[in-house]
Amino acid sequence: MRGTHGEKIVSALESDKLPKQDKSRLQKAIIKYDEWVNSLNTIKSDNLDILINKLVKALNDYKYYIDVDVIFDSKQDFLYRQKGQLKLDNTVIEEFLPIFVKRCIEKKFGNCNIDIGSQTATFSSVYFASSLSNPGLGGELNIKTKDQDFSMSRKLYIKSSYSPDFKKEETSTITTHLGYVLAELKTNLDKTMFQEASATAHDIKQAVTGAKYYLLCDYLDMTPISTATTDIDEILITRKARRISSNIRKDYATYNGRKLHRENYINYLKQYPYSPDIFKRFINHIFSQIQNEDLIEESVLNLGYF
Repeated sequence: MRGTHGEKIVSALESDKLPKQDKSRLQKAIIKYDEWVNSLNTIKSDNLDILINKLVKALNDYKYYIDVDVIFDSKQDFLYRQKGQLKLDNTVIEEFLPIFVKRCIEKKFGNCNIDIGSQTATFSSVYFASSLSNPGLGGELNIKTKDQDFSMSRKLYIKSSYSPDFKKEETSTITTHLGYVLAELKTNLDKTMFQEASATAHDIKQAVTGAKYYLLCDYLDMTPISTATTDIDEILITRKARRISSNIRKDYATYNGRKLHRENYINYLKQYPYSPDIFKRFINHIFSQIQNEDLIEESVLNLGYF
């Protein structure tokens, strides 16, 4: 079963709008994709830092292949112009991050008993669609969920009933996921996206007070704004770079324009690869949540702070 990114390649390959000249490119991409996922799941190292470096290198190599060999070098303009619809490039990181986090947790702790994935419907709020005239089953329990680009969650079962012993025929049961570490993944971060992420982070923490919310973006496309007044725990710029300016990007829409700027584009990608340091920082945030221990009064008094 293929993940988010693999499904996007298959979907593009099956599209009636795909130029015939690009079909072989995507057929090769499927093979490369399967090899990439297999490598992410089998790369080994006795050292966590080295494992992270190897995983991020595999990400950089594959993402370069998708960005340049598949999309940018196509003599047709369909793959580049329809990037926003096809999502061939920006789903690479969506598929990578859950595998990366799971591999790191297993390396650090030996196992991973948390659900890790992308586009998981996580709990957002609960409401009861009942009234005095229509009490409904268990008060007509309903929940709202929200898909997240990345989530670490636990499955939760909720029951409601007017019966104190929860008789089966009088009880409503719902299964959902409580998200504890959530992340929005963006190719570029602009002010509108920042504001939307701030609102999402607030909603998430209203639903689950212990949740952590991160915003990961490839490129910065705005003047940095402090997250101190928001519910975003941290913004991580995974390539440590600003986005290529729009007056240059507009020329990429045609094959001739891409040929003209190819060398500069490749130099830019190689100058600003995904940074292992940023992924180490993200995984350390997760480790700190997993290792969060209850405060012991004696230890707190010895330290003098908590």
